[in-house]
Amino acid sequence: MNASTLGPGGALPQGAEKRASVEAMFDRVAPTYERTNRVISLGLDRRWRDAAMVTLGLARGSRLLDVACGTGDFCRDLTAAGQQVVGLDFSAGMLGVAHTSAPLVRGDAAALPAQDGAFDGVTCGFALRNFVDLAAVFGECARVLRRGGRFVALDAAVPTNRVMRIGNAVWFRGAVPVLGRILAGDADAYRYLPKSTAYLPGLDALADMLAGAGFSDVDVQTLTGGSVLLLSGTRR
Repeated sequence: MNASTLGPGGALPQGAEKRASVEAMFDRVAPTYERTNRVISLGLDRRWRDAAMVTLGLARGSRLLDVACGTGDFCRDLTAAGQQVVGLDFSAGMLGVAHTSAPLVRGDAAALPAQDGAFDGVTCGFALRNFVDLAAVFGECARVLRRGGRFVALDAAVPTNRVMRIGNAVWFRGAVPVLGRILAGDADAYRYLPKSTAYLPGLDALADMLAGAGFSDVDVQTLTGGSVLLLSGTRR
């Protein structure tokens, strides 16, 4: 039986407990994670990554760090686009099943094992809500970027439109845990993932946090009816 990621009454874990719970969760769902995500995103995850790469706007051959790379799907897309990519994740389970030609490093996004200004771009796909200290992660992303380097991140969001919000809740809070149980044998993990959007600040606050970490031209877009956010900025 899997250990629960959520606390009593479905409460989200905090601090060190969050780090340990999230790491354990990703380790155990790693073998089925990519296939399950393809289903629960209705195959739109590829389109979202394409939008992020366009927003990144860097020339071929740029040096990129994909933070929280998971099984390497974003690394594969970036490599196919001609970029030089390094993937980083703190889950040994995810790195162990990753399928990518990019070099992979196990590490903490809040203490990146890279020199100042080492990269032209930093990407992050659907992981902002899993970090314990998001401000520290943004600060580290700024540190490892050269001046003028680009940051782009995707994550889940809650639509503001009432009809879209209801549909989003029905799918992600109702259907996704059922699919998680069927496809991954882990309904608990897929109850946590929809609820974890509560960790994220509002879009304006998120943009302010990125600006405070040393980024200009900060922009937040929403995709797919407001269910996905696309955050970007340029290292000052």
